[in-house]
Amino acid sequence: MPVLEIDDEGFLLDGSPFRILSGGLHYFRVHTEQWADRLHKARLMGLNTVETYVPWNLHEPRRGEFRMADGLDLPRFLDLAADEGLHVLLRPGPYICGEWEGGGLPSWLLAEPGVRLRSQDPRYLAAVDGYFEALFTRVGHQLATRGGPVLAVQVENEYGAYGEDTAHLEHLAEALRGHGVDVPLLTCDQPGDLGRGSLPDVLATANFGSRTADNLAVLRKHQPTGPLMCMEFWNGWFDRWGAHHVTRDAAGVAGELDELLAAGGSVNFYMFHGGTNFGLTNGANDKHTYRPTVTSYDYDAPLDEAGDPTEKYAAFRDVIAKYAPVPAEPVPAPGRKTALAGVQLTECAPLLPHLAVLGTPVHSPVPLTMEQLGQDFGLVLYRTTLPAAGPALLETGPVGDRAQVFLDGQPVGVLERESHEGTLAFTVPRAGSTLSLLVENQGRVNYGPGIHDRKGLTGPVLLNGAEHRGWTHWSLPLDSPAVWDALPFARTALPVVGPAFHRGVFDLADPADTFLHLDGWSKGLAWINDFALGRYWSRGPQRSLYVPGPALRRNGNELVLLELHSPGHARTVDLRTHPDLGPTEE
Repeated sequence: MPVLEIDDEGFLLDGSPFRILSGGLHYFRVHTEQWADRLHKARLMGLNTVETYVPWNLHEPRRGEFRMADGLDLPRFLDLAADEGLHVLLRPGPYICGEWEGGGLPSWLLAEPGVRLRSQDPRYLAAVDGYFEALFTRVGHQLATRGGPVLAVQVENEYGAYGEDTAHLEHLAEALRGHGVDVPLLTCDQPGDLGRGSLPDVLATANFGSRTADNLAVLRKHQPTGPLMCMEFWNGWFDRWGAHHVTRDAAGVAGELDELLAAGGSVNFYMFHGGTNFGLTNGANDKHTYRPTVTSYDYDAPLDEAGDPTEKYAAFRDVIAKYAPVPAEPVPAPGRKTALAGVQLTECAPLLPHLAVLGTPVHSPVPLTMEQLGQDFGLVLYRTTLPAAGPALLETGPVGDRAQVFLDGQPVGVLERESHEGTLAFTVPRAGSTLSLLVENQGRVNYGPGIHDRKGLTGPVLLNGAEHRGWTHWSLPLDSPAVWDALPFARTALPVVGPAFHRGVFDLADPADTFLHLDGWSKGLAWINDFALGRYWSRGPQRSLYVPGPALRRNGNELVLLELHSPGHARTVDLRTHPDLGPTEE
């Protein structure tokens, strides 16, 4: 494969002038059997390159336990890109932001008291070094200098918005070089942060989605020579629970793209195809108020969540054609969809009575955080015995992130970090009553100083003003179908109150992409055929979940929902051909 060089005028590919026309396509947000389709559509839009982050937290869920199988098979994704004739910009972090859980940093780092992430803390640097070694041992042969598709590698991500420790960035750059990365290195920052987030002798790129001329001028002032590149051309945006679905006008963004390319700039669309925060992988923001990101990462991108071209696909293709050759093939047609109304979930297994089946109890005088329990995602059930009957005031402090409170198995309230709620009053009916708190990690913060985001009960719990001690914990990571395989599911016609697994089986005449609509259900998680679709929440804006066609089969599809509250009278769901991502802003 050709090798990328950088001179005072711009990029060179094997000595010839080259413009990078790239699009964000995160392999970990797309079903593996759909990678080739998305890469092909990238080339047809006129792109010559794709960009991907690397989520350290998925690849190394436990220290020293590195994974690259199935949906994490990055070498295969890079090979498919090369097969399609595409180059790759690799962004391995270690911090990636990306509205991804914890910005891609493994949760086990937070089990270290006082650890300082994204810093020169020796504990952090040792972990990063191990990660880089494991990663580039496996993908180093796919660098362009060794015949692979990876043209360049990014150092960290928008570091200037977080800190100004140049020594830390230099350490990361040296670590990449030390692990064999001999292609050009890049940094990326918002224009106002370039001074804090860039390095001498490393190409600085800028992130923006509007005011193109002004932002390019800032980049050129900071870096008087070399290529002008927008590493994240924000052509859409992400959604958060409780807000509206964010969109951007296609014509307006295409105009900004035209201005960028007319100035001789290179571009990476963020995103070309957003995909999905499958399972429990969404991140969150916390700028004084915690705001978790939704499951869909549609991003109002040129390819929608199901991989179908949007209005932006054609608009961007037309602009690119003014500056570079575009394949003569037509814009791809939308993919097949399937639908099935009234899928019945006929079996149920309540969660609280079956904790012994779901996990092994851990006893401690004080509540342990999710990280102290060695857990990444999911829920923790905290249980204790109350010493006396009468009025009680529970004070937890900030929870991480949403606690359902039960007294002798009956719901008595919810404490939410987002609402800054940390106290709850109730009446204890008898001495020896059982208090349970089911705490959901709704996504670790992925941006800013809040990334030191520990989950569960994160401090002492007070009962009537005094610290309450003596806790039993059940970790519920919900990362394996074994979670519910051992549960005693039973048919019931009665409404179920409280967290419970619901299961149904259905057949499909023609399996294909579809959207799971959960009208009437409250809040929870969904799986189809053991594939984790993600979170649902009636709060919106998102009211459906994308189901990749490869996750389905003709006969015996098993749908499992963990409903955390109550489905009310809803015991059915629908598969429909179109999503409901919620209303857009007026």
